Amino acid sequence: MAKTHTRYVCQECGRVAASYMGKCPQCGSFNSMVEEVVHDEPVAKGPGTVRGLTGRSIPRPISEVGGEAEDRIHLPIGEFARVLGGGIVQGSIVLVGGDPGIGKSTLMLQMAMEMAKSQRVLYVSGEESERQIKMRAMRLVNAVGTQPNESVGTQQDERSSKSSENSAVSLPGNLLLVTETNLEVILNHVRDSKPDLLIVDSIQTVYLSDMDSSAGSVSQVRECSSQLRELAKSSGISVFMIGHVTKDGAIAGPRVLEHIVDTVLYLEGDRFQAYRLLRSVKNRFGATAEVGVFEMREGGLMEVTNPSEAFLAERLVNAAGSAIAVTMEGTRPILVEIQGLTSPTQFGNARRTPNGVDFNRLLLITAVLTRRVGLKLAEHDAFVNVVGGIQIDEPAADLAIAAAIASSWKDVPIRAEAVLIGEIGLAGELRMPGQMVARLREAQKLGFKTAIVPKAIRKGEEYPKGIEIIEVRSVDQALDAALKKEK
Repeated sequence: MAKTHTRYVCQECGRVAASYMGKCPQCGSFNSMVEEVVHDEPVAKGPGTVRGLTGRSIPRPISEVGGEAEDRIHLPIGEFARVLGGGIVQGSIVLVGGDPGIGKSTLMLQMAMEMAKSQRVLYVSGEESERQIKMRAMRLVNAVGTQPNESVGTQQDERSSKSSENSAVSLPGNLLLVTETNLEVILNHVRDSKPDLLIVDSIQTVYLSDMDSSAGSVSQVRECSSQLRELAKSSGISVFMIGHVTKDGAIAGPRVLEHIVDTVLYLEGDRFQAYRLLRSVKNRFGATAEVGVFEMREGGLMEVTNPSEAFLAERLVNAAGSAIAVTMEGTRPILVEIQGLTSPTQFGNARRTPNGVDFNRLLLITAVLTRRVGLKLAEHDAFVNVVGGIQIDEPAADLAIAAAIASSWKDVPIRAEAVLIGEIGLAGELRMPGQMVARLREAQKLGFKTAIVPKAIRKGEEYPKGIEIIEVRSVDQALDAALKKEK
């Protein structure tokens, strides 16, 4: 007979303990230990108890393994396909995370409606009813202007009924909806409907009935994800899972969840801003740190094919405290406006307030400006903002941040046609970032005529023609070149 015992599992990191502890010794979180009852099944012996993706595995020489490129399914949403590496790989499992209300379900429904034109798609929701999903789909279809306009003289109830009928006709028939949280029932639906694409919204609502823990616990999330992975690898069905995130921004559940899947995508952005960034942090079939840019509109998430132009559309030229940085998001260079503002502090300690920039990086840059350049920032509050709600993590934007702060402190605008690229060291020197040629080509394409960059010590690929390159060695020299008034 099966024996039962009690254990306590941390809901943040997955650590298992025999007794309850108020603080997890592994991740340090408080009150995260949850009691679980485990049934120890007797271990069956014999040759028929093999478990794996295919049931049987045979070692083969690597020379006999096929090396052709993986088959990809065409995805009509170009920005989404870019992040995935060119399309959807058959048999892959993708995890999509993001803050509540950021647009994960909307993006997945848009992708499902596009893919249903040529593939069979099963959309499983554990959070919304089928009627709610259809209402959102109808709203997305009507918002993009695909429905015919009704005559002005018709009554309101007739217009509503006709719009509903037209929407029902225009929605793809290959998109199947089901509201279910039991994984065994979901797998039965997959076996009966035989879809090419499976979407699960969300993995935290799915559970296995033979486990005593509640849905969303570490054990349930781990086991459900493992079974969905085996489904994808054994049947060739592409699986997309939506995952919740914690207060720290990480995907909720055990860390092993990100190791189970092939691709991990984060949908980022400020909910008060219109732009959303779909960022790839893990991809076994493409480049990591790739980014797709979308804009939230009435018709859903619309692609932004030229994000640099969109981020600079409302820029105020010749304004003090505004600098243009060229940041690399995966393989794509993006030009963003960085705004800096300094004001005399009203308290004993000056404040440093970043928005879209790492706080410790801002402290480093202000310290270099104080000691190496001579700006008296100890008596001024410094505020830095990245326009558009984008988050910049790479150090190539250091020079633009420093120039924006110095421009505001001196109340002198930066040259309007100049971009600033460079990493700042503690000695005030500038260091060369990677992929400089790609950054300069993007700046030249958008009409910028000058680029202030670190002096190249080693020879590499030649800089593009048509843009003036000002090479400097230190932050002081860069600020002299950037704040020089145009003739």
